[in-house]
Amino acid sequence: MKRPNVVVIGTVVWLASELMFFAGLFAMYFTHRSVAGPENWAEGTNVLNVPWALTITIILVSSSVTCQFGVWAAERRQRRRSGALWQVRQWGMNEWYILTYILGSLFIAGQIFEYAELVEHNMTIANSTYGSVFFITTGFHGLHVIGGLIAFLFVIGRSFATKRFTQQEETAAITISYYWHFVDAIWIALFFIIYFLQ
Repeated sequence: MKRPNVVVIGTVVWLASELMFFAGLFAMYFTHRSVAGPENWAEGTNVLNVPWALTITIILVSSSVTCQFGVWAAERRQRRRSGALWQVRQWGMNEWYILTYILGSLFIAGQIFEYAELVEHNMTIANSTYGSVFFITTGFHGLHVIGGLIAFLFVIGRSFATKRFTQQEETAAITISYYWHFVDAIWIALFFIIYFLQ
């Protein structure tokens, strides 16, 4: 009988605690929404750039797809591509994870651009109820994305540094994918609540 992987189980338990953290942020958002006046709330939601947010959401969701392709490559112990760079079907974990890293970085850059745009419209944490809940919820999510990007660098670097791609490298690749899919799922919920429910 195969024993369950302790690292994977630990990651799942940790992600469950992270889910509770984000549940608290969602509760804060809905509590503020219920006590803020409709005019104050509308003042904040009116300056949101929904098409831009949808664009960066598509980028982040795409990164979850590329991450999963990287996992499948890791499971077959293929860390590098076996053909030319344009032969995507022959990519290994490294190529898929580098693409995931690029997409995740584009999401963060897009979020920074959105923040700058909102500050231009005079929406900040200090001067608006809506601004405070918006920046806190999306900001904490952004920090989690940055944490994931740093983890991808470690996994990719470790893959390049080792002579053989072993079970440990495969476990690291799978573990980071759990985290990344979790972060993407949280963003989909945030996107729906912030940009559509408003």
